[in-house]
Amino acid sequence: MTQATAVGKATAARATTGISGLDQILNGGLLPNRLYLVEGMPGSGKTTLAFQFLMEGARRGEPVLYITLSESEDEIRDVAQSHGWSLEGVTIRELIPQEQSLDPGEEYTVFHPSEVELSDTTRRILKDVEETKARRIVFDSLSELRLLAGSPLRYRRQILALKQYFSGRQCTVLLLDDLTSANHDLQVQSIAHGALLLGHTHPAYGGTRRRLSVTKFRGSDFRHGYHDYSILPGGLEVYPRLIASEHRQASSRERLISGISALDQLLGGGLERGTSTLIQGAAGTGKSTIAAAFAERAAARGEHALLLVFDESINTLMSRMKGLGLDLEGHVRSDRITIRQVDPAELSPGEMAQIIRRTVEEHQSRIVIVDSLNGYLNSMPDEKFLIVQMHELLMYLGQQGVATILVAAQMGLVSAHMASPVDISYLADGVLLLRYYESDGEVRQAISVLKMRGGAHERAIRDFRMEDGRIQVGEPLRSLRGVLTGTPQKVPDR
Repeated sequence: MTQATAVGKATAARATTGISGLDQILNGGLLPNRLYLVEGMPGSGKTTLAFQFLMEGARRGEPVLYITLSESEDEIRDVAQSHGWSLEGVTIRELIPQEQSLDPGEEYTVFHPSEVELSDTTRRILKDVEETKARRIVFDSLSELRLLAGSPLRYRRQILALKQYFSGRQCTVLLLDDLTSANHDLQVQSIAHGALLLGHTHPAYGGTRRRLSVTKFRGSDFRHGYHDYSILPGGLEVYPRLIASEHRQASSRERLISGISALDQLLGGGLERGTSTLIQGAAGTGKSTIAAAFAERAAARGEHALLLVFDESINTLMSRMKGLGLDLEGHVRSDRITIRQVDPAELSPGEMAQIIRRTVEEHQSRIVIVDSLNGYLNSMPDEKFLIVQMHELLMYLGQQGVATILVAAQMGLVSAHMASPVDISYLADGVLLLRYYESDGEVRQAISVLKMRGGAHERAIRDFRMEDGRIQVGEPLRSLRGVLTGTPQKVPDR
């Protein structure tokens, strides 16, 4: 049996969740006929995940049952309508207290309420399961059962009893817990076959950031760590954490040229496939222009390029490049160039990595440009994770044979000590530096290559201009010294 056949059979034996990213994290889905716990604070998307799981079962012709202990059926159908879902094939049972429970005459005087209500609720649940013969069941939520039980011991015994009951009935069960109890214990986690934790944070500015993790999954491997996800119209979209080692493949050492002969000469023949190049310099020095030149040339060869633009609108970028003889707009129309406007306040790092991966694999992209690294840094919830995530992304792109260009704006304009938002130069295979300098009463620009792994490059500092509708890389500035300080001096004639 081949490995592909074995993986296919393993996946077929799983209960897929209806969320492709989550199924990838779980190596194909949940192990069927087991009981699972889904934890998360209110608003984290537990109910949305549960309905996608049930609708996937209904799509496969399985009887499915949703038991709600806190929300009315009308409220649930309103949520489904907001996602554009049809709940055809999904049986909903509403077990919330009736209006009569508000009548003082209905209060229990001999037995404690938990002794009566828990038993009654359990009987109704088991009756519904027997009637529907459901293969997939969701309980929403455990907080109600916890309150009905009255004590931790009785609560644990009730969950164990339910687990034993379902184990012989070919049911895959999701228990939803909203974590609203004062003391969060691990009783159900220890009983459940697997557990998912959904969390969300609210940054000081921007949209809610959501991430999930698999805290337990008996009998199966899974993708560890945190994975970003979004709640969109239509349900949850999960972005599995990128692991570069899973995508290794052979790549050529072909050089990708910019079409600017002096620049390609400076780079030793162009950018090598599978490498990353950092273009850094002060604002307005031409970093984005150089990156766009490589994308335009790749598109002209019939290849695909992806531009992730953080700091500039797409219309402004295309208009500006057109003035320099780079027809990005035409290549966008022919689908040779994809430009994605990125709002760092709304897009999570995991979602951005998923966008890059999906585009690269669908279009066989040869160049990926991140413009700029400053914007990417702002999309991170915590700066200390940027280096690790960027390293994984660059490794993945390198293994796909993609030339990656990272644009970074340095702080300051003219100085010997220009500062970068984050030092990522050691990760990049090449570093291209642009600087302003003063000469003969004018502010000019210079370009140089500081680093190029795996190949020779020109070490000269050249004059760089963007004028007369084209990009110009001039002769080496051999008559000046101290160009990188911004205030060079002329070399005395010898």
